[in-house]
Amino acid sequence: MNKSYSELVTLLQEVTNLQRAAAVLRWDQSTYMPPGGATARSRQLATLQQLAQEKFTDRRIGRLLDALEPYAESLDHDSVEASLIRHTRRNYDRALKVPPEFLGQFTAHASNTFQKWTVARPADDFKAVQPDLEKMLDYCRELADFFPGYAHIADPLIAYNDYGMTVSTIRSLFAELRGQLVPLVNQITSQPALDDRVLKRHYPEQDQLSFSDMLVKDLGYDFTRGRSDLTHHPFETSFSIGDVRITTRVNENYLGDCLFSMMHEAGHAMYEQGISMGLEGIPLARGTSSGVHESQSRLWENLVGRSMGFWRHYYPKLQAAFPDQLADTDLEAFYRAINKVERSLIRTEADEVTYNLHVMIRFDLELALLEGELAVSDLPESWNQRYEQDLGISPPDDRDGVLQDIHWYGMRIGGLFQGYTLGNILGAQFYQRALLDRPQIPEEIQNGEFNTLREWLIENIYQHGSKFTTGELVERVTGGAISIDPYIHYLESKYGALYTL
Repeated sequence: MNKSYSELVTLLQEVTNLQRAAAVLRWDQSTYMPPGGATARSRQLATLQQLAQEKFTDRRIGRLLDALEPYAESLDHDSVEASLIRHTRRNYDRALKVPPEFLGQFTAHASNTFQKWTVARPADDFKAVQPDLEKMLDYCRELADFFPGYAHIADPLIAYNDYGMTVSTIRSLFAELRGQLVPLVNQITSQPALDDRVLKRHYPEQDQLSFSDMLVKDLGYDFTRGRSDLTHHPFETSFSIGDVRITTRVNENYLGDCLFSMMHEAGHAMYEQGISMGLEGIPLARGTSSGVHESQSRLWENLVGRSMGFWRHYYPKLQAAFPDQLADTDLEAFYRAINKVERSLIRTEADEVTYNLHVMIRFDLELALLEGELAVSDLPESWNQRYEQDLGISPPDDRDGVLQDIHWYGMRIGGLFQGYTLGNILGAQFYQRALLDRPQIPEEIQNGEFNTLREWLIENIYQHGSKFTTGELVERVTGGAISIDPYIHYLESKYGALYTL
């Protein structure tokens, strides 16, 4: 093997080790860490982030990349070596522009703000975190300004999670999607609402967790390389291909929260567990973008997990787990309940048809914040106005309004939310391709068998990690560019039948 390439791999493994160690600390902070550890934890995370940035921006890596350019050009584009050099060059050039000290300070602030948010949200106290959110906004603007020449201040922030996408391309895609969704939402919500009261009976926490663990294990989440735990806001995290963890939350008076968040996070986790072991320890051993990652969580949660075929197999098992709660509800009634469309407040609990409107609200608000058109102090009011305007419903409090998502408080303002809608679009596009290649998948799902679908996803998406950009991957898998057509067709077919449109 090329000597310079081997040296590059060694250096990148050191950076990856620091990043994964930081991920362990973040997981612990979100699950088991006592509140008293918050100050020290923010300091620890800041140190690891700064060290990782310093190591990654070491000039040795730049010199190695320069020396490896002819080597990369001599290799097949799809090879691990060429992909790693290409991927590293792109991220190295970006990382050079951001001082390690800044990243350390930003990380410490995000960690502290997250801890305050965990208290402020249940207390419905936006003012308790408003100063921290204002400082978060300053940090995000400063981060963007390390990349002069952008068309929009959010473009550099979007590139961190969805490389190749910009405010302009996302706005165009969202406008096209919104034009299709709003009439569909209006058609559906003008009809009598479906009855979902069965989901709002009392379901004991441990019984929900046991059933959900069984369900995601059947889907293919490998508990010998992962675990599930409780948290404030569900997420998946990966420490290595052999250690990929998921989290959930439980509402004993709403069955859907734990059930579908577990399938959602298991979708993320199966992606990470399906990455080729040949990529272990290097930066390619992670999903290619937030949009592609969300395509997997939304595919397993919705296209599989909310399908009639899926529940033909699992509903008798669910009734056995909750006989008192479900004895009077047949499969058709349960299927309709879990697919009820309504104008609601909570993004993570939103139905498939209205979900993207929640995302678009957040995307527009964070652009206004970054542009300076909206002050943080006015954010709750603007949030409520947009919900009234777009969904015909206004939050009664900030707990279920501007405080509901962790993203702006614990991560970043800008470049995060668009991935959810990109994921919905891509999930339908990938699933359509999978059904063309493996027509037996729907029948197998009705029998509780998921190997064919999962193996197709491993072969075409998971194993590659981040060897390819989103655009390259979509072209390889589907033969074309990102398109909303499969997603709209899926929604119209499914909900047209449910609501007799």
